Amino acid sequence: MLNFLRQWIDSIEVHDPKIARFLCRVIPSQCPFERHIKVFNYTLFRIPPLCKLNPFYEQLVGVRWRSLSFLANECGEN
Repeated sequence: MLNFLRQWIDSIEVHDPKIARFLCRVIPSQCPFERHIKVFNYTLFRIPPLCKLNPFYEQLVGVRWRSLSFLANECGEN
């Protein structure tokens, strides 16, 4: 089942600027879960990035990259 979903996500092609902008807003550019817990400028502990545990992480990053590439190459946006 996971392989089917991975292949489906990998097969997503972006041809609409609105969808590309939406995907770039929804999929973060970096892992949002990494945190450094500090008190008085001393790091008490660090929560490592958990995105690598997501089985679809690589596929989602690929979709975001294809969306950014579409916006840059086809629409001339940065």
